[in-house]
Amino acid sequence: MADTTISQHGQWSSRFVFILAATGSAVGLGNIWKFPYIVGENGGGAFVIVYLFCVIGIGIPIMMAETMLGRRGRHSPINTMEILTSEAKADPNWHYLGWMGVIAGFLILSYYSVIAGWALAYTGKAFFGSFFGESASGIATLYDNFIASPWQQIFWHTVFMTATMAIVVRGVESGLEKSARFFVPILFVLLILLVGYAMTKESYYFQGLHFLFNFDFSKLSGDSVLVAMGQAFFSLGLGMGAIMMYGAYLPKDISIAKTSMIIAGADTLVALLAGIAIFPLVFANGLTPADGPGLIFKTLPIAFGNMFGGWLVGILFFVLLFFAALTSAVSLIEPAVAWLVEAHKFDRYKACVWSGLLTWGLGVGVALSFNLWSGLKLFGHNLFGLVDYLTSNLMLPIGGFCIAVFAGWIMQQQHSESELAVSSPQFYQLWKFSVCYIAPSAVFLVFLHVVGVI
Repeated sequence: MADTTISQHGQWSSRFVFILAATGSAVGLGNIWKFPYIVGENGGGAFVIVYLFCVIGIGIPIMMAETMLGRRGRHSPINTMEILTSEAKADPNWHYLGWMGVIAGFLILSYYSVIAGWALAYTGKAFFGSFFGESASGIATLYDNFIASPWQQIFWHTVFMTATMAIVVRGVESGLEKSARFFVPILFVLLILLVGYAMTKESYYFQGLHFLFNFDFSKLSGDSVLVAMGQAFFSLGLGMGAIMMYGAYLPKDISIAKTSMIIAGADTLVALLAGIAIFPLVFANGLTPADGPGLIFKTLPIAFGNMFGGWLVGILFFVLLFFAALTSAVSLIEPAVAWLVEAHKFDRYKACVWSGLLTWGLGVGVALSFNLWSGLKLFGHNLFGLVDYLTSNLMLPIGGFCIAVFAGWIMQQQHSESELAVSSPQFYQLWKFSVCYIAPSAVFLVFLHVVGVI
């Protein structure tokens, strides 16, 4: 029943724990490299302002909606949408929204685990001094040799998936909650330590701040606004079932609105701190900022290998990447595990084994797409590119759009009011207006942009 007060899987012990867990889910590899880079390329501080407006106007309302649906249903996203669709007497096809979220999380984790494995491998390389005194060509060769090795790829992917499932198998209180209490604070501590080190670079520190926060409105275009919309949506981890699943574990007396605002703020703070930590190191070593894996695995190791204290800073940085990836990974697989427990009466151990093995198997294919299977293309993409395109460009925007529409137009108002329980009628109406009109329109524009229509 939709009014069940506690999920059969358990619930968070406090609002603070939910905030930690949901923040860990939202904070991932993209916060560490993508957000700082696109800020610098799209007007610096001007882009940050647009991004913050998008977080407030799009991200927070959809996060509230997804959390609310989860808490109302108290089951895995698949069963939650079946319950809520029946409750609203809506078209039964709406339950496919739950399926899409679970499948998206499964697909994302399959390649996320491979990239997180790179971070683990590079932690070891930093520890054993592999970057010391290396030139740019030497670091590039190190990266190319690593990517070309299928066995190294599969080994580190396996290590990361094993760590993820070791947490998930322990359940909500002993697994997800304890990991959030431990890893998320450490993530912030590591970031602050890296920012503190960046501050010792003096003029380069201020050059990094200028790169991130300079208000250059001449670089701000219509395309920049769409990029900000997309980043606000994807950065919060919406549309992949994780927030809905975590919402199912949220006690009734905890405010969805307040926690959503705190989580969005913490997620943005991590992204900004990452930029503040990274770019002074880049500039201090005469390097050029680059996007994606190039910045993390090709550019920064040059800096770590040629700077005072680079041994320790390099280790801290790649450990930070690992923790960021791990806190996201446990939330991506949890919806599938919960569904197997509910629908097929698996115990949690068996559900973890099956979901983990399936994810690992697809991840092996992703790892091989960088080397042995690099020549295999489908629609112009290798397996990694195809999975990334399907999830980021299609499934997540469609999922976010449908969450907003269902919460705003399909769900009965008395139920959304009951779940949100906001003290101000004006705030509820503002949220309702956003999920009915603003958020769906904005996400639809982002969808058109990422598929190349606009």
